[in-house]
Amino acid sequence: MSNLAVGGREIELDEDGFLVDFEDWTEDVAGILASKEGIDELTERHWQVMKYLRDYYKEFQIAPMIRKLCKDTGLSLKQIYSLFPSGPARGACKIAGLPKPAGCV
Repeated sequence: MSNLAVGGREIELDEDGFLVDFEDWTEDVAGILASKEGIDELTERHWQVMKYLRDYYKEFQIAPMIRKLCKDTGLSLKQIYSLFPSGPARGACKIAGLPKPAGCV
């Protein structure tokens, strides 16, 4: 485990860099995690995907299936990968502050 320093706070990360506590997420945390994933600027589309992921997780306590993510956001899998090069689970879920999804290697 490691920590991420954000605004004078220490945010705990798991061994893969995912937040340990979903409630520790802020937009500043997202920006730092994005830069660690090689994303220099978060666009409106990034925020759209992250808002969807966070809302879905709050309701169901699990990350959505990729097909549902694409259908509900109107973005193709190719577009999701262009926004989050490390993928919907390793990239998008991590930056959105979700725990590491099951099946994410």
